Amino acid sequence: MSAAHAADPKPLEAILGAYPAEEASLIQILQDVHRAYNYLPCDVLATVAKTLGVPLAKVYSVGTFYKAFSLQPQGRTIVKVCTGTACHIRGAAQLVDELQRKLGIKPGETTPDMGFTVKTVNCVGACAMAPVLIVGETYHGNAKAAKLDTYLAAGEADDAD
Repeated sequence: MSAAHAADPKPLEAILGAYPAEEASLIQILQDVHRAYNYLPCDVLATVAKTLGVPLAKVYSVGTFYKAFSLQPQGRTIVKVCTGTACHIRGAAQLVDELQRKLGIKPGETTPDMGFTVKTVNCVGACAMAPVLIVGETYHGNAKAAKLDTYLAAGEADDAD
């Protein structure tokens, strides 16, 4: 993931140039903005609204409706623990507890160095592999708390690319 900031308009210019300037492009644009900045900066949302000719309230409502979007800066590596029924039964709580211990943050928080953000998600649809831990874009099935260091190190390496 890119470490671009709202002060850097280049990613936004490229994103806006890739889509028609119409409301139908909004979700695709927000997905690309989130990928580029790792969250949805307020000033970027305002530029998107102006470019598409839609009210800022509409852009904000879409940005807050979908759980995949964040309005707050996030860590370079996003760690998600599935807490759906199958994952819960097979040890998701232990993964969350161990992440809190290792990283010093609770779900929904980001480490002070912006390295990691930890989230819990309701279900990732991979119940046969429960418990599931997602580090960056990599799914770890049958995840074990004892292997968190390995999972996290691999995620950091992936996100450094």
